[in-house]
Amino acid sequence: MKPTRVLGFESSCDETGVALIEVDGDRPPRLVAQALHSQIAMHQAYGGVVPELASRDHVRRVLPLTREVLAQAGLALQDVDLIAYTQGPGLAGALLVGAGVAVSLAAALDVPALPIHHLEGHLLSPFLSADPPEFPFVALLVSGGHTQLMRVDDVGAYEMLGETIDDAAGEAFDKSAKLLGLPYPGGPHLARMAEFGNPEAFALPRPLLHSGKPDFSFAGLKTAVLTQAKKIGLDGSEPCEQAKADLAASTQAAIVEVLVKKSLLALKEAGLKRLVVAGGVGANASLRERLNAACAKRGVRVHYPELQLCTDNGAMIAMAAALRVQRGTAQPRRDGGFEVRPRWELGAA
Repeated sequence: MKPTRVLGFESSCDETGVALIEVDGDRPPRLVAQALHSQIAMHQAYGGVVPELASRDHVRRVLPLTREVLAQAGLALQDVDLIAYTQGPGLAGALLVGAGVAVSLAAALDVPALPIHHLEGHLLSPFLSADPPEFPFVALLVSGGHTQLMRVDDVGAYEMLGETIDDAAGEAFDKSAKLLGLPYPGGPHLARMAEFGNPEAFALPRPLLHSGKPDFSFAGLKTAVLTQAKKIGLDGSEPCEQAKADLAASTQAAIVEVLVKKSLLALKEAGLKRLVVAGGVGANASLRERLNAACAKRGVRVHYPELQLCTDNGAMIAMAAALRVQRGTAQPRRDGGFEVRPRWELGAA
């Protein structure tokens, strides 16, 4: 019996991702090929993502990337058995590009199309790693505008334990970086600058750190960074580069401390000893170091996606679809219809 081949499309924001995964019985799904294009260079001039430009670039990239993936795999479109795509959340226009291409290809090939939740893709992306997790586990989702802690008992079985009540961790990184005069995307630039700074130089707040609940708040931290940035001359005068590095390090330390403490609290409440970290902020080296150390003391296993799979990508969408197919919980469509859901809670997936 030949394996089921799943072609996945991701186009929720500023990355166009396409990937092919094979499902062969009860064996772990296998990533066969993937291709990704990032729009970072295009959006840098504007200091952030321009939705219309993002959508147009997805249109230009999606079919060439599809051909690239099929060439890597040595397959033709006719060899694909299922097409998966990101239905939401994300930018409406960007989502429409991926969904429209995916459903059109599925209709032309007479194969089913399966909509996937973007955050479920991130949540299950560690199953693509060399050290995949086992169910159940607690997941720390730190992706774009989302910071959530969830109990995960199986594919599709998600329980929200805590989430941000205002800014997400990724937004705190990016907005603080902008205050420091760093280019888009700010988070990675801030992390690199933080390597040369003193994380204890500035006494920044850790919102909700001692609330006793696994919820987050980062808006107050952003305001505190703004205040300190003005004090060191980032409001127009020439700031000291070391002071900038110290503020970057202090900002990162505050965000990381909150993420670590809340993750440990969620693990305790859930009574579990396995943590999965997924999403773009999951690539942060300081977060990984602090989580690994804290969890090792408590006998907790931590799992991450490979670094290249922390950003948005087609492999995570194809993997989420493959796992649903494997468990018999996929609900694909063959009628050629589709919708996108720019706002979509993961618990409703």
